[in-house]
Amino acid sequence: SSSPLPQMPFFSITKEMAIGTAVLGVAFATGVLAGKKYPFLAFGIPRSSTTLLGKGSPLWQYILDHSLREHPVLKKLRLLTLDHPWSGMMVSCDQAQLMANLAKLIKAKKAIEIGVFTGYNTLNMALVLPDDGKVVACDINEDYVSIGKPLWKEAGVEHKIDLRIKPAIQTLDELLADGEAGTYDFAFIDADKQSYNEYYEKCLRLIRKGGIIAIDNVLWHGRVLKPSKNDTDTQSIHHLNEKIFRDVRVNISMLPVGDGVTLAFKL
Repeated sequence: SSSPLPQMPFFSITKEMAIGTAVLGVAFATGVLAGKKYPFLAFGIPRSSTTLLGKGSPLWQYILDHSLREHPVLKKLRLLTLDHPWSGMMVSCDQAQLMANLAKLIKAKKAIEIGVFTGYNTLNMALVLPDDGKVVACDINEDYVSIGKPLWKEAGVEHKIDLRIKPAIQTLDELLADGEAGTYDFAFIDADKQSYNEYYEKCLRLIRKGGIIAIDNVLWHGRVLKPSKNDTDTQSIHHLNEKIFRDVRVNISMLPVGDGVTLAFKL
């Protein structure tokens, strides 16, 4: 038998959060209306999302043409990343813009990024943080990051980025040990899938009430519909999706953007 749905706590919302909810509603409606979309790898849309949502929709191109506002250096890094053999690892530009808008909405000053790749979203977040803000950027591969680092400097935000080349769990533990629990505004999780649950739990401790955790690849090329017993990545994502759905510590929206993103708003 199915488990009963959790009783979500009632809470009042500010005008800004009401506007944010409306923004998310539009984003969801857009995903539904689009139905199918182009394989726009040129826009940083991963191949997985084209498989998931179909191909050939002029409406999706229209959405990108009429909503994407990309900083010139951010666009430069996206195009540079597309030349990389693993360019499909880059976050989609529409998703990055949504996260940047949410960070601005909650007046974020401190952010965590788990999984940097070439640094497209690191730059995206750094651009919207105040001059004294910071992004703690976690990755284990400095070769990929070296592609984006010169562009962080070109955009004038290098001083906002605290790059940690070591396992992200270690970095998160260090932040907690330094007494930074409850001081971060935004976190983005987009790294090894088998560690997603641990990343989520540690980020939940680091994020303040009203802060946001964005979890990428929650639809995982559609494999979450029928996870194979031997596919530990898909199993990990699916289990976290089920857990967050029932997690009374957060309010959530799961959006069909990119390869699927869950937004968890800490209560």
